[in-house]
Amino acid sequence: MFTSLLNLFYPHVCVGCNNTLLKAEKFLCSTCIMNLPETNFHLNSDNALEKIFWGRIPLVQAFSFLFFKKKGTVQHILHELKYKNNPDLGVFIGNMFGSKLKDSGIYFDAIAAVPLHPDKLKLRGYNQSLCFAKGLCESMGSKLLEDTIIRTKATETQTRKGRYERWENVDEVFRVMKPNEVENKSVLLVDDVITTGATIEACASTILDYTNKLSVASIAYAVN
Repeated sequence: MFTSLLNLFYPHVCVGCNNTLLKAEKFLCSTCIMNLPETNFHLNSDNALEKIFWGRIPLVQAFSFLFFKKKGTVQHILHELKYKNNPDLGVFIGNMFGSKLKDSGIYFDAIAAVPLHPDKLKLRGYNQSLCFAKGLCESMGSKLLEDTIIRTKATETQTRKGRYERWENVDEVFRVMKPNEVENKSVLLVDDVITTGATIEACASTILDYTNKLSVASIAYAVN
């Protein structure tokens, strides 16, 4: 009764289109889910995301769940996840994508997220990429690595930087603190958005010192 009254005055709305959600819906309405711009990169080797890492780092696979487009549903999802104190949304998206990966026969021993610097983590309250990783692990049965990798220094926002500037901004800022958790393991490293790949490349480079079975993934891939 109380929940029904609460929803009357503060209705749950879809983070994609802002329409009121039905009782069985969570975070996204059925229409938005049906129309999500999925990349299906996990079904295609030599996909567009894998190609941006060619000659940079040796990866087993690279894929993203969704295409990012300004002012589109995916941007609304990412904004809600990063700035609206909605970590459960990241877990929800991770569960969705993890189920698709599992159905395709894809599995990893462990999944880690690109870490935030402690100052930013304190300010935001959670790492949105780690929430995504948690959802993936729940669906796939992989081990979640929460503090295996750390970010040793704060960096400026990457938003308005070019590819080389992005790389300089994140070079040598990550460190593997528990090598035994990634050594010789099949590991998936995840981030929220991949654009030039500079951040995830810098983080991946530290993991590649311990395993040659590294893949990377993200919620979204921003086409330049």
